[in-house]
Amino acid sequence: MGDLSGKVAIVTGAGRGLGREEALQLARQGARVVINDIDRNDARDAAEDTAEEIRGFGAEALTCYGDCADTNDANALFKAALDAYGDVNIMVNNAGFCRDQTIFNMDDEQFDTVVKVHLRGHFVNMRNASGYWRGKAKQEGSVYGRMISTSSEAAIFGSAGQPNYAAAKAGIIAMSMGAAQLLMKYGVTCNVIMPRARTDMTNSGITAEMFAAPEQGFDAFHPANVAPLVGYLASPEAGHISGEVMVVWGNQVDVLERPRFGPRFNHADGTWSVEALHESLSSHFNAEHRPVLDGFSVPPQ
Repeated sequence: MGDLSGKVAIVTGAGRGLGREEALQLARQGARVVINDIDRNDARDAAEDTAEEIRGFGAEALTCYGDCADTNDANALFKAALDAYGDVNIMVNNAGFCRDQTIFNMDDEQFDTVVKVHLRGHFVNMRNASGYWRGKAKQEGSVYGRMISTSSEAAIFGSAGQPNYAAAKAGIIAMSMGAAQLLMKYGVTCNVIMPRARTDMTNSGITAEMFAAPEQGFDAFHPANVAPLVGYLASPEAGHISGEVMVVWGNQVDVLERPRFGPRFNHADGTWSVEALHESLSSHFNAEHRPVLDGFSVPPQ
């Protein structure tokens, strides 16, 4: 099960945390892995360590450095994979960071950099992979393509201290659902994971206490718990699964249901008035029926 022998995977942000565990998982399943991380000394060292660990158990790994959200760097990353291994089959978009602040205190740079690394970082790499798979399918008649995006529950619950991050993660879901529909005819899948994991990104800011390591017992938020789902979604066995969003942590996977309409209110006399809207909607949106959400938090189990 899950044999990826001969397949080529790109994982962004793969030096540490989730990306590292995902790269290791794919390599253990037989994939040749291209490890991308930012061109910085600490990131380089971490990426090289990941690559060496992969080579240590007999798999193949290549490191390629650059900004995942920069078009030129993303193009160079995809070219490096093709030059080294002749194909790309799996694209895992993982890289990102946080700059937490409330919306009335957030500056332009805090907003722009977070949206860029998460949303644009997904876009440029998804564009490269989808264009390549479309061209290959037209030429050869078939293609093996698996796209895996990384979002967050902040996208659906909101996050009062992360308007930049929550917005970017919501955009990733919308973009991935569109890609899933578009690529279906080529046999390419596109799915979204929402990991709950302790990483460099969650070790500080508003999520640090939430994902702290336990003093003893099972570490539900260790990033290694997320990697098997990525390995499965990348596998041949998951070829019929696309356009899905899944929360993963510990020993649990929750599949999100499709959004659907709630109660419908019609005005029998034609166009609504303010008074008629108040009469129909006010009681529905009271504190008893619609409590105000308190922001992103791990739901009780």
